[in-house]
Amino acid sequence: MLIAEPALSAEQLAAIRAPFTAFGGTRVDAPVLQPLSLLLDLAGEGLRARLFVVQSENAEEQALRPDFTIPVVQSHIASGAGTGGYVYEGKAFLAPERGSDHASEFLQIGAELFGTGGDPYADDARIAALAWSAAVAGGRTDLSLLLGDPGLFRGFLKAMGLASSVALRLQRALSSPRAMALALGREPAADDSRHARLADLLSGLGESDATALLEEVWRMSGIQPVGGRSAAEIVHRLTARADAARAPGLTPSEVERIEGFLTIAGPPQAALEDIVRLAGPAAADLAPLLDGWRRRLSCLAEQGVPADALSLATAFVRPFGYYDGMLFEVRSAALGADHPVAAGGRYDALPSRFGGAPGAVGCMVRPGRAVAGGAA
Repeated sequence: MLIAEPALSAEQLAAIRAPFTAFGGTRVDAPVLQPLSLLLDLAGEGLRARLFVVQSENAEEQALRPDFTIPVVQSHIASGAGTGGYVYEGKAFLAPERGSDHASEFLQIGAELFGTGGDPYADDARIAALAWSAAVAGGRTDLSLLLGDPGLFRGFLKAMGLASSVALRLQRALSSPRAMALALGREPAADDSRHARLADLLSGLGESDATALLEEVWRMSGIQPVGGRSAAEIVHRLTARADAARAPGLTPSEVERIEGFLTIAGPPQAALEDIVRLAGPAAADLAPLLDGWRRRLSCLAEQGVPADALSLATAFVRPFGYYDGMLFEVRSAALGADHPVAAGGRYDALPSRFGGAPGAVGCMVRPGRAVAGGAA
């Protein structure tokens, strides 16, 4: 059952909407129904339990839109524009965490910026400052801006000289503390021998042949797959699992360094210095990433975001798995970490998945949370 959040007054909405009006951009809408398989492929399997799934007339599984980013990307590419800025406003739908009675139908106001060709760090700061300004306009005085970047983790693993298969496994585990504990060998893996044997078999065939084999087995058995996953997607994930199982392990020293990296959190400048100290001689390899972050912080200051509101956490990720660069959440002390007031980040690779040029950053604000005393 959908639980709608309380309505806001026209004055409250106007105040929160004002920064987006000043941002400009083309107003865009998005279909309420989105293909389930597409959402899971781009946003991540972990989102499945929180989606509202419906069966369309052609038997394709679809879901009520949990966010506007993916359909806005599609709309931008369909327009044929090389660059562009867009704003949107509308309802999104996402089930709350288990045991919570918070709203599952809520208003979002957001903006997306594609390939301006200018300074990407300035664009990042502009979008994060936009989210901050809209959140502050709701009247809360307990807000902070948490920053992160999966690119820092990728760069740190590369600077360590890890095998690419090992680094990829760790990057995939970043969004799940349990998956990370398994990847670091801190927890024993579950006995999954049947799936492991199937993964080994399919990976030995090559993905195209393995996909054809799985589809033939389904046809002969009369199996109709459910859950929004195609044979190709299942094969891809099983072969990735087999590759991960064959990857070399980590040394105790490597595990200690990775865990040390993932505990770094605090004022951004201090966090960057902690990364340099931990990287040691390999810090030179991280210089471009760290310089980029210093540029972002400078631009955030120019945009008027107070320095004492900022923090940077190396382990911070967002539930939508397509973010591959700077990301952020505006959080309220009263609402807690699980209920951000505003959020967003950079997703450079996502437009390429639809045949567009890479390079994009965006944000959204939840007006119902931005208003002082508002719902979670």
